[in-house]
Amino acid sequence: MTTTTTQPIEGNGSAQEASHSAAGISADEIALYDRQIRLWGMKAQEKIRSANILLITMKALANEIAKNLVLAGIGSLTINDHAIVSEADLGAQFFLSAEEEHIGQNRAVAASAALQRLNPRVKVIVDTDDIRSKHSSFYSSFDIIIATDLDADTLNIINTATRIHNRKFYAAGSHGLYGFLFADLIEHDFVIERNRSNLPTALGPESKTRSIISVAPKEDPSSSTSTKDSQIELVTKRELYSTWLLASSDASLLPTEIVNSPRRRRAVTPLLSCLRALWQFTSTFGVPPTGPELLTNRVALAAFTQMVTEKHRILGLPSETLRAEVLRSFLQNVGAELAPVAAVLGGQLAQDVINVLGQTQQPIQNFVVFSGETMEANVYALHPREGELGRGLLPVTMGVIDAAQEVMGQEGEGVDLTKLGGGQVGQQQLGQEEGKKMEGIEQQEQTAEKANGVQAEATGAGAEAAPAGNA
Repeated sequence: MTTTTTQPIEGNGSAQEASHSAAGISADEIALYDRQIRLWGMKAQEKIRSANILLITMKALANEIAKNLVLAGIGSLTINDHAIVSEADLGAQFFLSAEEEHIGQNRAVAASAALQRLNPRVKVIVDTDDIRSKHSSFYSSFDIIIATDLDADTLNIINTATRIHNRKFYAAGSHGLYGFLFADLIEHDFVIERNRSNLPTALGPESKTRSIISVAPKEDPSSSTSTKDSQIELVTKRELYSTWLLASSDASLLPTEIVNSPRRRRAVTPLLSCLRALWQFTSTFGVPPTGPELLTNRVALAAFTQMVTEKHRILGLPSETLRAEVLRSFLQNVGAELAPVAAVLGGQLAQDVINVLGQTQQPIQNFVVFSGETMEANVYALHPREGELGRGLLPVTMGVIDAAQEVMGQEGEGVDLTKLGGGQVGQQQLGQEEGKKMEGIEQQEQTAEKANGVQAEATGAGAEAAPAGNA
């Protein structure tokens, strides 16, 4: 494995080598993190201080996430990226600059020095391997794994591995004015303080994903004895999560309270349908629907329009909310990076990671869709209507890995998930030839041309579009 580390760290990229000592927080650290300690408490800061986090793909969005986590004082941050810095990376990635001659360097290596200078107390580790070549055991040494700007199949592979090793997982992506966040925390407990009601707090489910598991009175810190403050209670809640594979696919629908309300259905952003179509298109054809070659390809545009229209229908959303200008704007933004959007998304994800480590706030459940046009970040709980959530999904995941071990004859060893194809862990194959990526689109030409009224319009790209509702 090729790994570079920043000073004063030495090692091979393992988060185990970057763990803090068991000693408590020093006086200098208390002074440094005084404001956030006042906000979320000493115990939460100690948990943050000992956290080992993996951040994958160092583009603009990951730059913002890394900045916020390092300034918050986490224990160690491993940044993984095998790509080389290009001139395009300098536009929105503030850890890179032409003056420091970063072009041509590994993207993670180039960003590491500036990242380390933000907070020398945090150990920054650089891993330059292709994340798709990692075995599932690689993820076991981290507390939280954050994967950014990756295709859906690769996210599925990583999430499968994090599930096996019971590790919390985030996925995020930025596309110009738009972006998304996803969380799979498996089962996450957190404690909130609230005023005690006249009626006792009942234990049990509050929703499909959330339940109250315990209630206790808060101790009075001003008392020299172990008396309790009768006015404040500590309520421990548990959130259950789905995998990326389920939450990002047609298997997961909007909550019934949204589906059953015409007003709330109309308020759901059509970007959710666009994102799901983007993931399916990229998984099917091997390339996203962007770039001049694709934006001028009427067959590709028609295929994407059909996909997004079908996603919108499956979600139960009214066709009139999926307008031609929405598709046009979305396609023009796919693959682009805008620093302000990355700042909003990165800040929200980093804050949720801090909340999860501290266990004192409600975490994301489980999808956030952001629009820079409206400056709205809508949260949707996307889960299958039937079946278990949380750790109840683990037997399915373990079945995937058992199949992989049988195929590769590596029983008892680390499993390279990229070797297992099929719908459950994705079909991303290393070394795929670029010339074959559009083959599936060309094979669908006759079918796409017969679609009723299906035309996609891209301003400035020479293609015309009809409203998606007519497709």
